[in-house]
Amino acid sequence: MFYRNLKQVCVLMLTLVITVNRALAGESPNIVFIIADSHRADALGANGHPFIKTPHLDQLAKHGVNFKNAFVTTAICAVSRASILSGQYQQRHKINDFATNFSDDAWRNTYPMKLKEAGYSIAQIGFLGVGNNPPVSSFDHWDARIPWMSADSVHQTDAIRQRAVEYIRKQQDSSRPFYLAVSFSAAHEIDPRDGVPAHYLIQSRYKDLYANQNMPVPASAAPDHWEKFPTFFKDEKNIGRSRWNGFFSSPELHQKSTRDYYRMITGLDEAVGHIVEAIRAHAPNTIVVYTSDHGFSLGEHGLMGKWYGFQKAIHVPLIIQDLRSSPTLPKGVRKDIVLNIDLAPTLLGMAGVAIPERMQGVNLFDSRQNAKRTHFFYEHTVFPSPLLPKMEGVVSDNYKYMIFTEHGYELFYDLRKDPDELRNLAENSRYQKVLSEYRKIYEEYKRSLE
Repeated sequence: MFYRNLKQVCVLMLTLVITVNRALAGESPNIVFIIADSHRADALGANGHPFIKTPHLDQLAKHGVNFKNAFVTTAICAVSRASILSGQYQQRHKINDFATNFSDDAWRNTYPMKLKEAGYSIAQIGFLGVGNNPPVSSFDHWDARIPWMSADSVHQTDAIRQRAVEYIRKQQDSSRPFYLAVSFSAAHEIDPRDGVPAHYLIQSRYKDLYANQNMPVPASAAPDHWEKFPTFFKDEKNIGRSRWNGFFSSPELHQKSTRDYYRMITGLDEAVGHIVEAIRAHAPNTIVVYTSDHGFSLGEHGLMGKWYGFQKAIHVPLIIQDLRSSPTLPKGVRKDIVLNIDLAPTLLGMAGVAIPERMQGVNLFDSRQNAKRTHFFYEHTVFPSPLLPKMEGVVSDNYKYMIFTEHGYELFYDLRKDPDELRNLAENSRYQKVLSEYRKIYEEYKRSLE
């Protein structure tokens, strides 16, 4: 046993030495990881949206890999970002609120720290989004406290873009590869901290964009659909519903809020365009990744926000483009189910860095790991009822099983026939066999994920 463990240590040390040497020799790619907040997957031209303007992201998707079936395992920022950093479900990383930090050991095994061990210079621009005591000293460059609007009226999206471009320019003559995380707060709404209702703070140059475009009302936004939910869910303290009241409770609010959301996305797209332009000019040995920490409901199911396991909340964009002159990553569209927990092992794999055993995701470009998954576990247990009734379940291409765990209330959707999730089939006699199968899969996940 001693010699076997010694052999494993020696192999890991040799791998680390080789990786560091590759980094110092300029053979490892730079990685720019761009993450938005609340960007739902269908708010993207490349994903078939009929009118949204996202030309720069569309170009990334056209010349890179567009993962059209990318999902988060928990739809709330702190937990999802912890899953991205650790490559783990919440059941394993245990971060289930906004205050909990990674332990020292857990942080050492996140992908940024593994990149740093391998010789990368690592940078964070925009908020990390995990815990109340971020590990600032771990980073070679840290610039996280960027307000929504500066004293000279610079919008946060523009400020983050400017700082990212400046950082990239300064890396032109660096002998080390770099990892840069660019974390936007858009397209999140602004909380009411100054006595005014929650709202979207859009860039002034986009205030008239989409002004003449009618915003379609989702089928699941119909009042009779909301009335079908159980009483505990329809409690006025339900955060998703209370926010709906301020943003979508009238036709006029629906039109305004949806337009403002899309304006925020177009502002993000413009920022991505500037960042990619800077990369091409100053750091062409770079792979770019774009994603979001979760999706967003724009009135679907009578809600605003994320949290619950409905498709609009858990489905996110994921685009990866290899900008190097001799790219090694593929191009095209992938429709297999991929998850936020896959990002950590994928980023490490792109850098040639060993993937920690405790990571539960897979390297999306490693055919030895990447057997196509048929389903995945979803969990959201951050707040109890009535604020956010806790929900867990299993999602596949065909079906979705969810249970409000505090109440034992089940939802079951046939996604092939009902992609808008309008009909709960949990009590439908024709679906009891497949429902039973999904209950078993759910219970197995519960036992095995820690």
